[in-house]
Amino acid sequence: MAQILAVGIATLDIINSVAGYPSEDDEIRAVSQRLCRGGNTTNSLTVLSQLGHQCHWAGVLADEPDARHIEADLKRHQIDTTDVLRLTEGKVPTSYITHNLANGSRTIVHHRDLPEYPFSQFQQIDLKQFDWLHFEGRNVAETRQMLTWARQQAPGLPRSVEIEKDRDGIETLFKLADVLLFSRAFAQGRGQSGAASLLKAMQPQCGSTKLICAWGEAGAWALDGKQAFHSPAFPPPQLIDTLGAGDTFNAGLIDSLLSGLDLGAALESACRLAGQKCGHQGLDFYGRHSD
Repeated sequence: MAQILAVGIATLDIINSVAGYPSEDDEIRAVSQRLCRGGNTTNSLTVLSQLGHQCHWAGVLADEPDARHIEADLKRHQIDTTDVLRLTEGKVPTSYITHNLANGSRTIVHHRDLPEYPFSQFQQIDLKQFDWLHFEGRNVAETRQMLTWARQQAPGLPRSVEIEKDRDGIETLFKLADVLLFSRAFAQGRGQSGAASLLKAMQPQCGSTKLICAWGEAGAWALDGKQAFHSPAFPPPQLIDTLGAGDTFNAGLIDSLLSGLDLGAALESACRLAGQKCGHQGLDFYGRHSD
């Protein structure tokens, strides 16, 4: 069992499932609605906890009812919140998600009224207790300080960064990570039509960092120096829910690398886990927290 710390946001997700995605100005009924905790890093921690790791989350919560819902869910998944910054005012990030039952797609409208997790808070964490650090590639200036601090204080501690969106200065994080997890949205925003071409384009800026990019139904690609890897996707017999599939892939990759698998094997293992998740609603699909 590894000790894993992840830095990022937690959200309240309000998910409306619909028979088909509405056109503009349509008025339709939802087939169902559910309320759950979301957020990239906390989703990944939820899966990593089910895989047997001891997980810790560093993020920001406000003192309001929705935050209590989030914290209750983290507690249910045995995710430690000791390092959370708690504020007396603000509103936790809320995602309004339209889940299309016809094809499993999801469309998200997001609102937030909380500051990002600050470097000053991160500095107070004893990093030597952890076996892996994972960051969302957001709040670039503060995250750069955290990564630099982590490298100085615990140089042997692996650091992964999820690069989901193209933010100002995001390239300054690349060489500070051991593992970079690029999204398809980032690749397309950079004018790349595939994962392999993105990784090749990014490599000159990344030094010796391992580069990974998942591409949905096409599988995932990785680049480690001159070695390139590809794994196919492993879709479930019936596609149920893709929400959180990318976060599940990231969790599977971290788990596999912690287990000592080489990058090619880790890539395949992560694709298999993400495919398994897509056949279930939500993230309680594996291990000790499965229904």
